Amino acid sequence: MVAGKQKTDLTGRTLWLPRMTYVGARMAAASFRSVGICADVTPPSDEKTLELGGLYTSGEECYPEKVTIGDFLRIVHAEDFDPRRTAFFMPTAEGPCRFGQYAPYMRQVLDELGHDDVPVISPTSKDSYDGLGENAGELMRTMWRAMVAGDIIRKMLLKIRPYETRPGDTDEVYSLGVERIASVVERRKISSRRKIADIVEALVEIRDRFRSIPARYTKDRPLIGVVGEIFCRLNTFSNYDAVRKIEEHGGEAWLSDVTEWVWYTNWSQKANLELEGRKFSMTMFGAIIKNAVQRRDEQKLLTHFAEDFQGYEEPHDIYGDLLKPAWPYLPADGALGEMVLSVGKGIYMYDKGADGIIDISPFSCMNGIVSEAVYHTVAADHDDIPIRNFYFDSTSSNMERDLDIFMELAVSYRKRKQKKRRYPSCFG
Repeated sequence: MVAGKQKTDLTGRTLWLPRMTYVGARMAAASFRSVGICADVTPPSDEKTLELGGLYTSGEECYPEKVTIGDFLRIVHAEDFDPRRTAFFMPTAEGPCRFGQYAPYMRQVLDELGHDDVPVISPTSKDSYDGLGENAGELMRTMWRAMVAGDIIRKMLLKIRPYETRPGDTDEVYSLGVERIASVVERRKISSRRKIADIVEALVEIRDRFRSIPARYTKDRPLIGVVGEIFCRLNTFSNYDAVRKIEEHGGEAWLSDVTEWVWYTNWSQKANLELEGRKFSMTMFGAIIKNAVQRRDEQKLLTHFAEDFQGYEEPHDIYGDLLKPAWPYLPADGALGEMVLSVGKGIYMYDKGADGIIDISPFSCMNGIVSEAVYHTVAADHDDIPIRNFYFDSTSSNMERDLDIFMELAVSYRKRKQKKRRYPSCFG
């Protein structure tokens, strides 16, 4: 759990979380606070992030690592930095993605700076992030609920913002929603049943605020599915606020969420246990129970949003809805990680009536490169839906140059597509 060290006592320390996604990081920090761990999110990234990230990386690392390292090092270089009161949280993952090296490399950088006493907390996707130590069960369940709630309010944000009649209204409600949910999640020493009831109550309150936003819903905006590397697609600093650019070009974005990665790691954990001959084991039994509990919690949190998300329903079965459709192009027993999810989710969004698919990845990202290699065939097999990879680094992106052309292709496809989109009742 701790990269390179055995010190896991976080008493008196602030655990700093990377800002992969604003709402997701806020929810994770609140979850840690709910079990008595002081946790916070790194401040918004800026030019100092890139300066420090560039200073301590060689240029061979992917862009998200540069951003993450840079944000953590801003904490280290702050005037009030105290190594005795600091820890960093950096999960890791199996598979070809360089994400698996973030935590070990951060450990190396801290050691070189003379801060070998600063822990790097690093659970792994190999065991579906079960290795979170003391209070793991309570923390994991609270964090799961918080992540689902965060995905829900971000989904509401992206569904309404393109149609608001007063610019800024939706962002304001979203910000209030993040604060409201975090304040519920971080409450300590309340029962599990009470916790989820309070989160549901807060979600309904936020839902009603979203619904009251003045908006003019029209059916002439192309729906653009956004997939890709999880950090770059969700971190607005890294992707130059790509979703807003889609909206500025007349589109509406359906952004792949965080929770699909959790469902994938759950599936991967069970698949690995079967490969190891442990299909009938206590570990497998625990994985099945955890999956069932997470599904039940998710359904409780989503139940009041069925009307709002009509036509935007997320996959219910990670294998049947995402991995199986992607199998002819990238079989999930050989290709690992986000490349499989990106291809599968792209096909899923096509079936839901999306007008185009954008894959957002860091420059030189293996997941993006492998996905791009099969997208031509995927598009040809699915009504020639426009699919485009956009790559980002610290200086530029091909999105600035090519988004106009892509949106024209999406508008053209929308007029001839075979898969029709379902709309919520608010569209009339």
